Amino acid sequence: MSISLGSLLLLSTALTAPDASPQAPQPAEEEVDISTPGGDSDGAEIVVVGRNIPNAVRATPEVVSVLSAADIARTGEGDIAGALQRVTGLSVVGSGFVYVRGLGERYSLALLNGSPLPSPEPLRRVVPLDIFPTSVIASSVVQKSYSVNYPGEFGGGVINLTTRSNVDEPFLTVGASIEYDTETTGQIGYDYYGSDTDWTGFDDGTRDIPGPLQSAINSNKLVVIGPNFTEDQLKNITASLVNAPTTLIQRIAHMPPNVSLNLSGGTAFPTGDQRLSVLFGLGYNNGLKTRRGVQQVGAGITPINGVDTLNPDIDYRFLSTENRVLVNGLVSFGLEVGEHELRWTNLYIRDTLKEARIQTGVNLVNVGAEPVNISNTAWFERQLLDTQIVGELDFGALDIDARATYAQSQRESPYERTVSYRYDERADDFVNDLRTNGQFARIAFSNLVDDVYGAGLDVSYRLGVPVTLSVGYNFLKNDRRSTRRDFRYSPLDVLPFPVAQERPDYLLSDYNIYTYDIVLTDISGTAGAARYEAGLKVHGAYAQVEAEPLGQLRVQAGVRYERGRQSVTPIDIFGTGGSDITPSLIERDYLLPAATVTWNFAENQQLRVHASKTIARPQFRELAPQQYADPETDRTYFGNQYLTDSQLLNAEARYEWYFGRDQRLSIAGFFKKIDRPIEAVAFQQGGTFFTTFANAPQARLFGAELELQKYLPLADLSSSAFWAARRAVMIGNYTYSQSKLQVREGDTTIPVGTGGLPVAASNLFDAGTPLTGQSKHLLNVQLGLENTERLSQQTILLTYSSRRATNRGPGSQPDLVEEPGLKLDFVAREGFELWGREGELKFEARNLTGEDYEEFQSLNASRIDNNSYALGRTFSLGLSLKF
Repeated sequence: MSISLGSLLLLSTALTAPDASPQAPQPAEEEVDISTPGGDSDGAEIVVVGRNIPNAVRATPEVVSVLSAADIARTGEGDIAGALQRVTGLSVVGSGFVYVRGLGERYSLALLNGSPLPSPEPLRRVVPLDIFPTSVIASSVVQKSYSVNYPGEFGGGVINLTTRSNVDEPFLTVGASIEYDTETTGQIGYDYYGSDTDWTGFDDGTRDIPGPLQSAINSNKLVVIGPNFTEDQLKNITASLVNAPTTLIQRIAHMPPNVSLNLSGGTAFPTGDQRLSVLFGLGYNNGLKTRRGVQQVGAGITPINGVDTLNPDIDYRFLSTENRVLVNGLVSFGLEVGEHELRWTNLYIRDTLKEARIQTGVNLVNVGAEPVNISNTAWFERQLLDTQIVGELDFGALDIDARATYAQSQRESPYERTVSYRYDERADDFVNDLRTNGQFARIAFSNLVDDVYGAGLDVSYRLGVPVTLSVGYNFLKNDRRSTRRDFRYSPLDVLPFPVAQERPDYLLSDYNIYTYDIVLTDISGTAGAARYEAGLKVHGAYAQVEAEPLGQLRVQAGVRYERGRQSVTPIDIFGTGGSDITPSLIERDYLLPAATVTWNFAENQQLRVHASKTIARPQFRELAPQQYADPETDRTYFGNQYLTDSQLLNAEARYEWYFGRDQRLSIAGFFKKIDRPIEAVAFQQGGTFFTTFANAPQARLFGAELELQKYLPLADLSSSAFWAARRAVMIGNYTYSQSKLQVREGDTTIPVGTGGLPVAASNLFDAGTPLTGQSKHLLNVQLGLENTERLSQQTILLTYSSRRATNRGPGSQPDLVEEPGLKLDFVAREGFELWGREGELKFEARNLTGEDYEEFQSLNASRIDNNSYALGRTFSLGLSLKF
């Protein structure tokens, strides 16, 4: 659906802002390109209650926020996640995971051109939107009230990204930027060699699993000394691993700055009433992030002088450096034939993270009072390949939308190493005998592949009276295969003391392997299922009517039928059996109604009321009994195969006042009742903090939103030409939301480790506590100046998110909470001409308030920092030229 804002905005003066001068210059008209399932493909004006509506947000029957290319550019963000966090009710958690109204990732749905979008981070269903450069996005629509043309998995909202598909005139844009990070650039950091091509985000083959080990893995046998593998075979397998390049961490005195490059272009071939557009985009970003912080774990609550107190039984100081390389490419073809439009979009994203981390401190749980020194090296390859075809056919009163997509996402983590040394008084040094508590070396290899197939057909027909009937069918098939193998280096006899004092690459050298009989020992069975297969198949069909039964009343109502079958099957490749191989199966039918009534009681004011029923399925990773390390949270996760899906009842009322062109005030209240919400639950095992998942009995969420967008012409401030074409921009939104878990006597849940037996829900959840990931207060403010005749913008951006729980606390301990705090950014964009070419200079200053990342537990006057570190301030300068 292409909505021409020019046709929407050049309307009667009755709808012009009251304080706008007729002579005041207006910004150039912008066309917002939106492709959504069941969308009206008519590119002409949108009419509501017999009038032209001067705002795309008002014209839609549902509650939406529309970010055009210009809106996105104003934020100065290089990726769409940063731009979206300025939208009312949205917050960004970690690296680009967008939460809607404070609800966690499972309640957010991301689509690309109306089609399902798998994540290149397959450990999560939600897509990390910071992988999408803003240069390839034509618009982003955030819909927070459900309509049945969308999939039934709709909690907080849906984010639909539309890629650019049409070209008005040929262009080629080249850009580059450089960034300084106060915590990283020029500071001390860590690195390890890896391979010669790590800077590209692609390994040169160094990290490929060596042939002897791959053959052993393919045998589906435990790699241990016994009937399947001899001692000599295992020593050969152990020696075949690449050692020093993947093991030895090096200290870098001065880390370099972050850099990014991008190239985009397009052209069009018009012939008669046909127009073929070709667009492409290429991006490369190489960024470093050093974290200095604290990681603590408390084994329990200790009474001190009669006061319950948290004490860190594990207390580490750490320094880590992450080198993230993001490579993306987009090729899009758009064909317009009269009123019909076809688009073929091909997207490739590769997101690679290389991490080197050293932790030092004490582990009283399973080591003792002697300090330990733990080094970690990791390489996470995440890749997404997506191709989709969309046809939007307009036959006057009849509109037909057809779409098909195939996508494959992969996650591969080879040579995930952990080496731990323990302080020894005899040597006055750290030692590692590969046998004693706190002294070990481990290595893991994991691979995960997701295949997603999707198709949809939407048909709508506008009757002669103001009534539109719509029907549609959607199909989704998601297949996953995941394997993880964990190994420990084990000497067959006690190592000589001088050997135990050697640095990691010497300790694990081929010489020591053959001389002191060091072999790999398979410990995959202790890390959950070594392999699992998963699948999700969904058939959905809907019928919807949109009508104006009265002159000022608009109704959209429909019902969606979905049949879903979701399974996770652990594969017992070693034949050991046990409760950890229990398969999961969720197979259900749903009827999901939704209705929105809009009362246009005044020429520029309206009231909306909405109600709907939706669902939320558990993610594969939440069901799979397999351990995996998440570099985003620096925590080990373990699934729960006994989870079930959640069902939501949603209600909302909203008042909207459109007092001028793209200017509005809206006030809303919303309510959600969630049956069996899935919550992240922390537990401790062997001195390690794990996160797993469990169904809480029920939760309720309610809140309010306030949004204001206002422009003030500044021509009257002075006779100076500087102010003649400038206006002030004031955009602000605030969301208050409060959620409470409902836990009553007799409520049960099935946690990990009970063999499928239910336990009292009160063992894990406290009544009245908020949902994990939900902030009570979200505030976004943009204050700026902009020139309406050329590119010149200066914007101050303020973002605040209040405290939110990340995990339910283990046992009787308090919850783990995160405090994002207040962040202040400044973005300046200035257009210029160079050699007759258009250019843009952009300056960004981020996190000027110096907020740090803090995840902690607190009880009375005590506090444990589970994972806290400095974020630093960043300053970047970017330059682009359009040819």
